[in-house]
Amino acid sequence: MTSFLILAFMILVAGVLAVPLASRFGLGSVLGYLLAGMAISPLLARFDVDVEALQVFAEFGVVMMLFIIGLEMEPRRLWAMRGKLAGLGGGQVLLTTLIITGIALIDSQPWQTALAIGMVLALSSTAIIVQTLTEKGLLRTEGGEASFSVLLVQDVAVIPILALLPLLAVPELAGAAAAHGGGGAHGGIDLTAHMPGWLAGVTRIGAVAAVIAIGIYAIRPLFRYIAKVNLRELFTAAALLVVIGIALLMSLVGLSPALGAFVAGVVLATSEYRHELESDINPFKGLLLGLFFITVGAGIDFVLASTIWQSVVFWAAVTIAAKMAVLLVVGWLYGLRRQALWLFCLSLPQAGEFAFVLIAFGVANAVFDQAFADQLLLVVALTMLVTPLLFILYDKLIAHAYCTGQAPDEPDPIDEENPIIIAGRGRVGGIVDRMLDAAGHRATVIDYNSQHLENLKKFGITTYYGDATRPDLLASAGIERARILVVALDEREQIDKLVRYACDNFPKLHVVARAKDRDHVYHLWAMGCRDIIRETYDSALRMGRSVYEALGHDRQAAIAMADAFEEMDRTSMREVADAYRLDIPPYENEELLAKIRELKAEWDPKLRDAMDEIAQRGR
Repeated sequence: MTSFLILAFMILVAGVLAVPLASRFGLGSVLGYLLAGMAISPLLARFDVDVEALQVFAEFGVVMMLFIIGLEMEPRRLWAMRGKLAGLGGGQVLLTTLIITGIALIDSQPWQTALAIGMVLALSSTAIIVQTLTEKGLLRTEGGEASFSVLLVQDVAVIPILALLPLLAVPELAGAAAAHGGGGAHGGIDLTAHMPGWLAGVTRIGAVAAVIAIGIYAIRPLFRYIAKVNLRELFTAAALLVVIGIALLMSLVGLSPALGAFVAGVVLATSEYRHELESDINPFKGLLLGLFFITVGAGIDFVLASTIWQSVVFWAAVTIAAKMAVLLVVGWLYGLRRQALWLFCLSLPQAGEFAFVLIAFGVANAVFDQAFADQLLLVVALTMLVTPLLFILYDKLIAHAYCTGQAPDEPDPIDEENPIIIAGRGRVGGIVDRMLDAAGHRATVIDYNSQHLENLKKFGITTYYGDATRPDLLASAGIERARILVVALDEREQIDKLVRYACDNFPKLHVVARAKDRDHVYHLWAMGCRDIIRETYDSALRMGRSVYEALGHDRQAAIAMADAFEEMDRTSMREVADAYRLDIPPYENEELLAKIRELKAEWDPKLRDAMDEIAQRGR
């Protein structure tokens, strides 16, 4: 027990100290965890800690991460990505494998080993990339979605690679493999290992179908049953049960647990329990991913690296250069340009966590000798260590300088002052600006999308480039003397930052803020904003009105019914907003939950009676 507590204490201290420091210097949390692992590596060796076993346990964080991503991706959206999955993902894996295989052949490796090296290094790190893209808010961008498509295909590609590696055995290494004792890819039970190929394939397809069926027919009733008990810890246990059970099923048939978790998440993406599942799994995912990155840093053999560093650096450079070249070509052919293309190229050139599994599997099946496998592990670790630095390169230089065509963080000088300031001129801010201009009101518009601004200039529309959340830029726009600030930014974090600053420092300024959803309305209200517009609310009301008409109500009755709903909704939201607290999550705020239940019980019958009365008058 004491040794376990010492180990846990060392890891937590390393993470708590290193990650904030790394984030403070703009290095990102992933590099912070890697550095923490490198720092405590001597201590782990002194206490005889099995870092590889710890890493296998921590890899479950990747499984949880894919489950959460699946929860955020409805099947319709995944189907829309099918072109990216086939073109970008398949093209990247195939071309990278061929190029690295060719380089390994030039380096005098046997063709079997060369092909295995190509397949192993063609895969990228799902853990690092998705974590970093999520942290930076880039996962839903064009480049981020393209990167995720490739990662998803790579997870699937692990299956045929595992099947092919035993066929690449080098005769000279067969004795070493026998001494090693063989073994599976995951060091566990694979029920399909001794099945004929066709039966193993059918079994794996059946397992995926079972995951989909369980998600549709079993998990929802399970959570409905658990919800009746009204014990939050039991719901958390059920969420973990689902993820662990699906991962176990996938492992038993030789498939990637992360892939199974992703499929389950997609199936549950339309479930009413989606947000609850996400909030319950997130803390475990974050801790395990942090532990995984720490084990990668701790697993670096510095003694071996010091003796063969030239070879390690060569193969790491070959891997990164070859993958970047392939990504550049594939991304360009697919239509990625400018910052999206650069994000795509700089996100994926490293080797991934599956390489640790595949290399061990290759040693067990006489594809690699142990000495070369140790060198290959160092190559994988080095490429993963370089990845956060590539993201820093993207953030500090490319995204601001090359892709925007301006110096980093250098806004346009604002040479006019108007009583209205609009932050963001996208779909929302652009319409507001046009409406004001049509009525003879001039507004100062600030936006951070330089390409969009260049296009607007061609139509004679003046918009200033810059980050509207910066106080110095707002001061130059005359915010101290402005009457109205329209916050029409896209990102919720940016909206919150600007609204808080404006409400705290300019109490007489009328702030009109764009809200992403109902919860965001309450959040902005608690910050002090009193004029908040949900971005999809009015269009949803119009759609509801159209449905009323399609059901047979005349236009006037449909309008009256929509107005009655809107009146009830706005009035009830005002009461709920007073119970919202910034320091308490909504689902833990008992006052808020009680108020919602009270209003639902009060307003639902009233609204139904009002609707019936309007419908009767319309007949």
